[in-house]
Amino acid sequence: MSESLDALLRRATGRLAPTLPLLTELGAAFTDAGHEVALVGGPVRDALLGRESSDLDLTTSARPEDTERILDAWGEATWDMGREFGTIGARRGATVVEVTTYRADAYDGRTRKPVVAFGENLTEDLVRRDFTVNAMALRLPDLEFVDPHGGLEDLAAGRLRTPGPAEVSFGDDPLRMMRAARLAAQLGFDVAPQVRAAMGDMAESLGIVSAERIRDEFSKLVLAPDPVTGLRLLVDTGLADVMLPELSVMRETVDEHRRHKDVYEHSLTVLRQAIALEGAPGGPEDSVPAPDLVLRLAALLHDIGKPATRRFEPGGGVTFHHHEVVGAKMTNKRLRALRYDKDTIKAVSRLVELHLRFHGYGDGEWTDSAVRRYVTDAGPLLQRLHRLTRADCTTRNRRKAERLGRTYDSLEARIETLMAAEELKKVRPELDGHEIGETLGISPGPVLGRAYKHLLALRLDRGPVGKDVAREELRTWWAQQPESARD
Repeated sequence: MSESLDALLRRATGRLAPTLPLLTELGAAFTDAGHEVALVGGPVRDALLGRESSDLDLTTSARPEDTERILDAWGEATWDMGREFGTIGARRGATVVEVTTYRADAYDGRTRKPVVAFGENLTEDLVRRDFTVNAMALRLPDLEFVDPHGGLEDLAAGRLRTPGPAEVSFGDDPLRMMRAARLAAQLGFDVAPQVRAAMGDMAESLGIVSAERIRDEFSKLVLAPDPVTGLRLLVDTGLADVMLPELSVMRETVDEHRRHKDVYEHSLTVLRQAIALEGAPGGPEDSVPAPDLVLRLAALLHDIGKPATRRFEPGGGVTFHHHEVVGAKMTNKRLRALRYDKDTIKAVSRLVELHLRFHGYGDGEWTDSAVRRYVTDAGPLLQRLHRLTRADCTTRNRRKAERLGRTYDSLEARIETLMAAEELKKVRPELDGHEIGETLGISPGPVLGRAYKHLLALRLDRGPVGKDVAREELRTWWAQQPESARD
């Protein structure tokens, strides 16, 4: 190890310094009541790494009713986070803690519902943790470091191991296999060979885990500093075959230019490049501040439709016609299966559908009408679409890459010019619904809706024309409608 235990512990206590007085006070409250309590898991790991952690998880010998009594006296508010699992939450000022009774639980192997059995000591509790780097604790209030499974050594080595046999750990909770991929992406750690082997052998057991739990773990992975590392682990071990099979299938599909090993490698490259184009964390919304889940999911899935649309042409060529349309539908279906919310599904699917639109721009000969439609179709996703489109350029031909970059620069400049002149974000027909109905003598309904769409197309094609011209064009359109279309 590059640092001594004392040095690491000094760094950890330094990182915990803002909350240490409250924690030691809380520790004293538990010990005065005859109970043990310790800071455990992620907060200890992150403190040793010098990372910020918003979590303050504690474990105790006290039963939930005793924990609640102590927290009532210590905190300003307490709540039941899962009494049946032994967890009580509390807040004091800005500090929030979760305190869980020592556990010795197991899972039934079918429904993923834990069979709760409270443990009697800290060592027994730590052995049921997912990885050794999360099985370290600081006893309170005296800050005694407890590490029965070599977590500190693994932390120094950047290695993920399980406290006991990996097969037993993953048998208890198969989601831990996805957590290994997520921690590899978040922390840059390597997965120990025995852990990787168990992930491959037990990948199918992930199927018993709820879609919601898988989704949450997958989102954390995608939002990590290096999601590609975690994604590769999911694919290589077969976990992706269970929760995101489309990703594995892409590995087998060579792109039409044959400039990448496969569509899978291209998609991972696009993801990396999209991340590089995100704005600074906490920045203005139009900078797409990092980390952005919608942009990252769209970058990963933008070519999801290629395997389904692959066609071999005479002479050895390969095409993927309309893969963006097929891909948008596949994205929608997969994200729904993973129980993502409607807004995320809609946004990611729309970006997948639009990701090729720029390539119709050619060398910059788009009309103002086409630029207006590009902006209108992208809507609030425009800044993400800019970044996805730029990230999708993975050619090794430097001159081609520079030409594409200049062309997109030109498109963005034209968009800005038109936005300034016409307020494209607010494009509407120049007659509202009431004025359309009054002009044509019709009531609200499907016919008025078609008239509205006609005027919107006119606005996009010709820009602002004024109300008088809009009425004239509307009447001309109306005169051309068959009698059957007016009802």
